[in-house]
Amino acid sequence: MSPSPPHLLIPREHRPGEARVAATPETVQRLTGKGLHITVEAGAGEPSGFFDQAYAAAGAQLRGPDPEVWEQVDGVLCVQPPQRERLDLLRPGALLVGLLAPYGADVLVGSLNRRQVSSLALELLPRTSRAQTMDVLSSQANIAGYKAVLLAAAALDRYVPMLMTAAGTIQPARTLILGAGVAGLQALATARRLGSVVYVSDVRPAAREQVESLGGRFVAPPELAETPAEVGGYAQAATEAFLEAQRSQLEEQLAQADMVICTAQVPGRPAPRLISEAMLDRMRPGSVVVDLAVGQGGNCACTVAGQTVLRNGVQLIGADALPSSVANHASALYARNVAALLEHLITLTAPPEDAGLPGGGAFPLNREDPIVAGCLLTHAGRCWRPDVVGLPAEEPALVGALR
Repeated sequence: MSPSPPHLLIPREHRPGEARVAATPETVQRLTGKGLHITVEAGAGEPSGFFDQAYAAAGAQLRGPDPEVWEQVDGVLCVQPPQRERLDLLRPGALLVGLLAPYGADVLVGSLNRRQVSSLALELLPRTSRAQTMDVLSSQANIAGYKAVLLAAAALDRYVPMLMTAAGTIQPARTLILGAGVAGLQALATARRLGSVVYVSDVRPAAREQVESLGGRFVAPPELAETPAEVGGYAQAATEAFLEAQRSQLEEQLAQADMVICTAQVPGRPAPRLISEAMLDRMRPGSVVVDLAVGQGGNCACTVAGQTVLRNGVQLIGADALPSSVANHASALYARNVAALLEHLITLTAPPEDAGLPGGGAFPLNREDPIVAGCLLTHAGRCWRPDVVGLPAEEPALVGALR
């Protein structure tokens, strides 16, 4: 008798404000065509514009919020980590895939290990050409950079493009972007399409070519001997002397800016503070700062996650969940990334030591595969990334633009 096909569950996201879904009718059809059995929790796709009828037509089975389903499935595809009481229902050997916030996630890891549930944290996918189609962080950062500029332009007290009218000429708005990663480059492209003059600051001199190819003006990093090097797509932590020189350099740029988009992140660490209160004091009343790093403490002083703070006439927007505000396309891209990862997994061969795993382990997790090795968080009752979960305070941080 041939084994039954692996059974995956797509749950409705429970976190307030999370409108994305981990699979769309398009990717359900794609995965069922690969021999997988998909169950979608009723209403899971509605917040992002994907309705139950479309999932059913694509080949998914629809179920209500029944705890029994969690006990039966071989894997769960999610955006945010499910509730603990749901995770405790998963059988040993089941697989959890999603944005699991792995940095310091001792409680989640402990819960998964007790159940011997395997998990892949999409934040940890390696930045390689093979993993490019699975890169959730990049696809979501692209959306964040786009939406950040729209938020700033809507809040700004000026036109963005240059306008020549009978009453005189209106000069274009000036935008400053901190970080030339995926989010920063998309913010640059969006601001340029709106007609803004755009300046981009990045600690990597090599970013100049990308910035200038999109019509931006590159703000070169300070010329110091200790300029941070780049490792794995991120710059290593800068010295305090370098950061102080960078802040001094940015102060004049900020004083002239109408819109500022902050994208600098530190994986697993508080975001680098690039804009101090003293620097904010020099900004023009009516200008706008959108801080995409606010969830990690923020690049800008005084920003608050999910809120707009008015400080001396400057609007500080704490934009911590922008991809979810464009839920339809964010879900479509996220689901394609996840589907690409699943398609990769089913081509692998499980290592011999996994043959006796409880539950059988429906998805091969060959730890010699670089993609699996990079994002494997838990497996067979063990944490495979203790360097991330128990990130020590003395470990060198990585500073880089939001992917």
